[in-house]
Amino acid sequence: MRIDPLMRNLAQEATQVKKPAGPQTDSFTEQLKSKVAEVEQLQQGADQAMTEGAVKGATNIHETMIRLEEADVGLRLLTRLRNKAIDAYHEMMRMQF
Repeated sequence: MRIDPLMRNLAQEATQVKKPAGPQTDSFTEQLKSKVAEVEQLQQGADQAMTEGAVKGATNIHETMIRLEEADVGLRLLTRLRNKAIDAYHEMMRMQF
């Protein structure tokens, strides 16, 4: 039994894009773009709160700190996601077909 035709069939099946049978959902890239935009908005909100605090004085320091922490958590989560994606890419590159 020859393995070459089987490997070709498996390679063709792996490269074909399969659409989910369920309801239409956003692709991974679209979801990733929206989450990056959300983190960017959090960062801008934190910057704005810091600027307002510097100009007007420390009247709402707790709100400023909450915005800063939200932006920090979002950025750390996004960084971890990026690191996991890079690790997965490197692992796939190490695979032998």
